[in-house]
Amino acid sequence: MLAIALSELIQIFRNRSVLLAGFLIPVVPCAFFVYRHEVFEDLAGLGYIAAVVVCTVGAFGLYTTTVTTLASRRQTLFLKRLRSTPAGDATILLGLMLPVTVLALLQVTVILVVLSAVTGGPAQVPLLVAAIVATVAMMLGLGLATAGLTNSPEHAQVTTLPVSIGTIAVATWVGITGTEELTLLKRLLPGGAATELVVDAWEGGAAVTDSLVLLAPTLAWVVVAAALASRLFRWEPRR
Repeated sequence: MLAIALSELIQIFRNRSVLLAGFLIPVVPCAFFVYRHEVFEDLAGLGYIAAVVVCTVGAFGLYTTTVTTLASRRQTLFLKRLRSTPAGDATILLGLMLPVTVLALLQVTVILVVLSAVTGGPAQVPLLVAAIVATVAMMLGLGLATAGLTNSPEHAQVTTLPVSIGTIAVATWVGITGTEELTLLKRLLPGGAATELVVDAWEGGAAVTDSLVLLAPTLAWVVVAAALASRLFRWEPRR
């Protein structure tokens, strides 16, 4: 797995378009939110900024890059060649997704550390970590499922839009308006419960047991995404 991950990491740094789309584009809006934190703090609170960071990096840095990477490796028959090696299917996928996952986690960590240095740290760090891990797992699962519907890296620019834009839109909606109204709907949408959990973790005020319940919808999306991926994911291009 580590050999596959190292090879994939080298390919990422050689591909300028992937670096730009997956790692520079998410950082720019996040940096803007941190820079203008006073404005967004008055609008919705610091927890909202943290949630937008997590969802933006998750949607554009992790999800989109995962779909593009898997579609590209399938198109070049690299996935097919890997399956002829002793490595199992799970090992192959873990190796391919490990570099983008680590890079996304590093992005989120660095940006949130900067936000903490500027405004003050989160009230409940373990809860924030749980929210980030659950969101990452959800985006990886959705990435695997979407990759099954994506024929090429160019096609990924279209197939990833509904989930990536939708997740950020839900995060913005929940972060600004809260969940006092339309609670069930907001929590069931991808990114909704994760956003509320990040806000609770950053700002405090909610009981830990109540906040942990918010992990359930996000983890449910992980299960749904894994089920969809098992049916949709393909190792070879369509003939």
